[in-house]
Amino acid sequence: MPHEGNLLQAAVVFLFAAVLTVPLAKRLQLGAVLGYLFAGVIIGPSVLGLIGNPQSVSHISELGVVLLLFIIGLELSPRRLWVMRRSVFGVGLAQVLLTGSVIGVLALFVFGQPLNSAIVLGLGLALSSTAFGLQSLAERKELTSPHGRLAFAILLFQDIAAIPLIAMVPLLAGGDHTSSPGEGLNHGLRVLGSIAVMVIGGRYLLRPVFRVVAKTGLPEVSTATALLVVMGTAWLMDLVGVSMALGAFLAGLLLADSEYRHELEAQIEPFKGLLLGLFFISVGMGANLSLLLSAPITVLGLTLLLIAIKLPLLFIVGRLAGGLGKVSAIRLGIVLAAGGEFAFVVFKIGRDQGLFEPNLYDLLVLTITLSMAVTPLLLLVCARLVRPKVQPVVVPEKFREIDTDTPRVVIAGMGRMGQIVARILRAQNIKFVALDTSVETIELSRSFGGVPVFYGDPMRPEILSAAKVEQAEYFVIATDDPDTNIKTAELVHKLYPHIKIIARARNRQHVHRLVDLGAEAIRETYYSSLEMSRRTLVGLGLTQAQADARIKRFKHHDEQVLEAQHAVYDDAAKVLQTAQEARAELARLFESDQLGEQESGKA
Repeated sequence: MPHEGNLLQAAVVFLFAAVLTVPLAKRLQLGAVLGYLFAGVIIGPSVLGLIGNPQSVSHISELGVVLLLFIIGLELSPRRLWVMRRSVFGVGLAQVLLTGSVIGVLALFVFGQPLNSAIVLGLGLALSSTAFGLQSLAERKELTSPHGRLAFAILLFQDIAAIPLIAMVPLLAGGDHTSSPGEGLNHGLRVLGSIAVMVIGGRYLLRPVFRVVAKTGLPEVSTATALLVVMGTAWLMDLVGVSMALGAFLAGLLLADSEYRHELEAQIEPFKGLLLGLFFISVGMGANLSLLLSAPITVLGLTLLLIAIKLPLLFIVGRLAGGLGKVSAIRLGIVLAAGGEFAFVVFKIGRDQGLFEPNLYDLLVLTITLSMAVTPLLLLVCARLVRPKVQPVVVPEKFREIDTDTPRVVIAGMGRMGQIVARILRAQNIKFVALDTSVETIELSRSFGGVPVFYGDPMRPEILSAAKVEQAEYFVIATDDPDTNIKTAELVHKLYPHIKIIARARNRQHVHRLVDLGAEAIRETYYSSLEMSRRTLVGLGLTQAQADARIKRFKHHDEQVLEAQHAVYDDAAKVLQTAQEARAELARLFESDQLGEQESGKA
């Protein structure tokens, strides 16, 4: 065990490497995972040698995978897992067996490996990286996509399948590792007993413990309790010979329905991120670059061969068994084409049991590491080249035919603001017609008693003509997109200069641009912010009259400032100067209001 100085030095090295490489990788759109891998390679024994023994951090770094799977378990529930049973046990099993068989046959007949080694090689390389895959999907916000959900199901089955595979390696090695029926029964009972302890603890012990901890009001104690739950369950499952990661997943799954689920997740999330980063750094540190330099063709060839085998097979599984489209199946293949962290464990046991030579083991580790490094690049290329085709919007003909009498008001955009305007006009029996480009919004609006809303782009002159805009008195622009609002105001002002335009504005700059186009601009959050401020002032002790006076003063002053800034809004320096002067003036006005109230109170 290294002394405190070595531990402190190692921590500084890890953090410094991560701080330098990860932001750079993110800036280059390579993903954080690749940044961590590069950091590990740089500080590892193959390059700078700042950390001489990569194994010294391997056990700590594995906690990152443990925490990741615990949080995944928390976000699931037994009910949801049962719903996913076909994807997990059907598609997952198909992927492992198909990929393992193809790689195993290749290792047996092409590379001349013995049968037992070929089986371990095939099944070990069939596994993908749970941490790597889920992190890559999370970075791209694709976890809820069809290929993201299927990838999660396959990875979950692989984590489950890793347990019997790890247990099978000594048996395939032919050593004296066979256990008696009594020992096997004893092991099974221990596993079941541990699961029972987790179930009982999650159901009956966790709530009282967290209730007591919450009463202390100390966040650090709450964090310690959350870590104790995760690490305790992982340690318990490790004691009985079950994967720590899978044990943590089961614990999270059992606690998914707990009222403390969100508390656990919030407390563990920061540690998960750091330790998961440490895991990827340790993977990069374990890469034997001297082997890459001495036999580059062999290493790169095996890496590309691994991806070239797994990617098409995953594509086939995704299409046939998972029901994915072509683009989604390609993305699934890219995410899961790399080797996995469980393969490191499997092959290490195989090397210790004499199934592999040390040189072959180093070659396998380097191949898996490089496959992980290549995956973000493939995802980047896929995102650039393979774009999903935008399906044309199917619009019912009744939505396209704008049938209206002479409207007094035309509304463009039936979102949050447009709907309120429409409801008030309808309540006053004022004729109006509304335009929107969302079929769902039109269907929803029409379901409430035939609101006259039609499908149409307000930036098209023929649509405006069909809506009889020339006969209207007001044109209300209420879409969510500021650019659309500005372009629509420009077009309406040009074609129908007699119409009064009221337009929704996102901020002060949009106000200025709309005013230039002859529109009356309404800031979308302005009046609600004034009301929130008024209620806050009343809650803090001001009377209703005092609060109303403050809001009225601010509103009048802000309108004056906005009018003054309109003349110089293209000059950033002058706008800043105006804003600073306005703040000082407003402070003086509020101060004079307070003094006046104090004097009147004395009188």
